Amino acid sequence: MEKIKKQAFNPYLPSYEYVPDGEPYVFGDRVYVYGSHDKFNGKTFCMNDYVCWSAPVDDLADWRYEGVIYKKTQDPMNKDGKRMLYAPDVARGTDGKYYLYYAFDFLSVMAVAVCDTPAGQYEFYGYVQNPDGSILWQESGDPFLFDPGVLVDDDGRVYLYSGFAPKGKVFSLLSGKKRRMDGGYVIELEPDMKTVKGSPKKLFKKVGEARGTGFEGHEFFEASSIRKIKDTYYFIYSSINGHELCYATSKNPTEGFVFGGTIISNGDLYLNGHTKDTKAYNYIGNNHGSIVEIKGQWYVFYHRQTNRHMFSRQGMAEPITILPDGRIPQVELTSCGLNGGPLRGEGVYEARIACHLRYVYSAGRYKFGMGNLVFNKHPYFTQEGEDREDNPNQYIANMYNGAWVGFKYFEIDGVRSIAVKVRGKATGRLQVYDGIKGKMVGEIAVKPTTRWTIFKAPLKIENGKRALYFIYCGNGVMDFKEFQLKK
Repeated sequence: MEKIKKQAFNPYLPSYEYVPDGEPYVFGDRVYVYGSHDKFNGKTFCMNDYVCWSAPVDDLADWRYEGVIYKKTQDPMNKDGKRMLYAPDVARGTDGKYYLYYAFDFLSVMAVAVCDTPAGQYEFYGYVQNPDGSILWQESGDPFLFDPGVLVDDDGRVYLYSGFAPKGKVFSLLSGKKRRMDGGYVIELEPDMKTVKGSPKKLFKKVGEARGTGFEGHEFFEASSIRKIKDTYYFIYSSINGHELCYATSKNPTEGFVFGGTIISNGDLYLNGHTKDTKAYNYIGNNHGSIVEIKGQWYVFYHRQTNRHMFSRQGMAEPITILPDGRIPQVELTSCGLNGGPLRGEGVYEARIACHLRYVYSAGRYKFGMGNLVFNKHPYFTQEGEDREDNPNQYIANMYNGAWVGFKYFEIDGVRSIAVKVRGKATGRLQVYDGIKGKMVGEIAVKPTTRWTIFKAPLKIENGKRALYFIYCGNGVMDFKEFQLKK
């Protein structure tokens, strides 16, 4: 009997794993993802040590945990572990070694660790420094170092991109010094991968200063990432809007970048015809990621928010297209990102792979510094158990009347029934639609239950590539664990 190939879902890592800010790279015959490491129910960003996950390039459903690759306490400036490891990047040097770049939260120091292999134990190497050995940009008025993006070019030259540009003029650090948070910079490094070569250069202006640049409405905010595709440099970044990853292109790594567009929004804004946060198809927050080519197909890696705040984010990925003229059209959120096509139209699926989640046609934004932002009747992704408990325990909680959950896509072929596993004090029905503006294809009656309970109904859905949307109509509130499609 032919073995059925395992499917790939979004989020692409196990339900207990929270690795946002994904930087994907292909080294050898595997794709590696480096990111920061959130904690389930964390109280701030990036509370855990760096870990790495990898998958064979020919099976993007088979992710392997590579373990902890770098601990926050390995840095001499953080022996007590009180600072958090923010979004990193990794580059392979001309010496064949792998260099891990990172910045601790708002310390404004860029550090480097090194390893002989992509996912081994990285060791502290040093700080990005001036030629005289002093640490880069440590005086009041210097630019702010944040979110590294690193490129070792074809000619061996090394470029570090960094910057932070929120609204406002100056951000005062705990050290008492002030830094210019005014845009994105490029810093060329020597072959030693840490010593500054020449003078850093500002590439991207912040909101309020970018008139006439072509970046208006999508000004640089954070999340610098850099890729080279043929003779073109692609700078991927998070705009001042927060929820989107944008890109800019140039034929030169240190000048001339032109705004390209939005690659993805973690609320499908713009793509859905709306710009306001409340019109998002999914709860939005910050976004950070990049692009990678795997066996001829390009993908964008990004993240979503869970647990009603921004401190438990999960990695997602979608296929993208780079057009002959170099443009990247915005892509939609899906449940089947790395699968190579729709999911099979039968079997059991966890509710956690939903790509759209809203309440009465309204979503919202999770904001930094607000902890557990409570939307009283809004649904959200959460889990049972503690951080990193290795079991399938994620679900959608808090589904009141008007909550809706969307999954895209499935290859439907002869499906005749649907079942859901739910619990709670709900009395009503789950209406099932074949698209966000589709027709109703089923209706499942649900009753109060304190344990996970299965409720079934017939399904009248046409064959082909279809989405599934569940809308709860009734009294009380329910949790949604999974659903099953049967022929």
